[in-house]
Amino acid sequence: MKRNSMLLAVIAFINLIPLQSQELYDLNRCITTGLERNFSLLIARNQEEISNNNYTAGNAGFLPTLNLTSRYGGSLNDNDQTLSTGEESSTSGIHNTSGNATATLGWTIFQGFSVQTTYRKLNELKQVGELNTKMAVENLMADIVSEYYLYIQQIKLYQNLSYAVMLSRERVRIDEERYLLGAASKLQLLQSRVYLNTDSSRLSRQNEVLRTSQVRLSELMALPDLGVDIRLKDSMIYIVTNLVYEQLLEETLKSNTSLLIAASNRNISQYDYRIIASRTYPYLNFSSGYSYSYNDYGSGALKNQQSRGMNYGLTLGIDLFDGFNRQREKSNAQIEIENREHQYEEVDQQVRADLITIYYAYTNNLLLLKLEEQNLKTAEENLDIALERYKLGSLSGLELREVQKSLLDAEERLISVEYLTKLAEISLLQISGRIMEYLTPGTL
Repeated sequence: MKRNSMLLAVIAFINLIPLQSQELYDLNRCITTGLERNFSLLIARNQEEISNNNYTAGNAGFLPTLNLTSRYGGSLNDNDQTLSTGEESSTSGIHNTSGNATATLGWTIFQGFSVQTTYRKLNELKQVGELNTKMAVENLMADIVSEYYLYIQQIKLYQNLSYAVMLSRERVRIDEERYLLGAASKLQLLQSRVYLNTDSSRLSRQNEVLRTSQVRLSELMALPDLGVDIRLKDSMIYIVTNLVYEQLLEETLKSNTSLLIAASNRNISQYDYRIIASRTYPYLNFSSGYSYSYNDYGSGALKNQQSRGMNYGLTLGIDLFDGFNRQREKSNAQIEIENREHQYEEVDQQVRADLITIYYAYTNNLLLLKLEEQNLKTAEENLDIALERYKLGSLSGLELREVQKSLLDAEERLISVEYLTKLAEISLLQISGRIMEYLTPGTL
């Protein structure tokens, strides 16, 4: 009870810091802010937009092309002529001008199904862009949730060390009273002050760690002022304790982003092979054009001349031999298909291995949580008894310090296990594609 009241005093002291420079954040606000502002995620979204822009019928080759060209020019000449009769003539300043405009239409009617295959490939690349953004979102959310609860862990460690400082200060007070009454030696008082300084030093270092975690959380959210004093709405690490391996495995094989990207890359390699293979088919192109030209002559029988007209045609062709390059490219494309298949199998194996390893750590830490909670209760009772005995003079200072250290260690172990269990939970939800549930309170 004494320890609980002292911890409440520590928390109250921390909350007395002026709030005008603080921002209150809960987990949902941290995630939402990060998803809106994080620079890495903004880049990933821009990359996705590029892949979306590339998915067009024109980029695949379905649509015709239309070009318009025009030219206007002239010439200025001097002519000297000698006829066969010996007569000579000379003219100067002959100015001829000409202009033309041409519109050309081209359209690939058939190219061995490469156009259709390219269009499907562009669609697959578009999906990969979406999956890359999805992975960036999941990674960012996992980082923010992890840092959010790391910040809570560091606050709890700070509170625990503050409590240790209060205990040491209380011990110094007791030893000072006993020293003045002649019931304790000065050596004992000095040793108590050493312990107080040691605990105060640890508290100061923990304050630095706490501040570092705060800045890191601000960085993930891309806040304009990284030095803003963030105050969290939560003060405890909440752990989901009902995750089931079989359900997680089923969701992982269905929704894991790394697996989905590997499957898309496998499909893209197959499309590349088909595009190369389509070059063995004949191709059929249609072309048409309309032209207009105008010529103005400075001398001669004609003063000017205009002509206009259109042309059209079909071109049928086939590549008979290209120095075995097509065969080489097909062989390389087939090898790439095998590599993509191996990569998919490798990702599948890695995901399964990570799921098993992390789930084992998750269940083991849940057991450790119960054990450490029991150890903490025992350590609290031991401290209450030790403090009473120390006041009565039936317990040495060294023995009290050991009891105090046992309590401090028990609290730190419990906080550490809580955070490790939370990290395992976050990793399991990320692997299984359920990380977005942190955005919806009450879903987990």
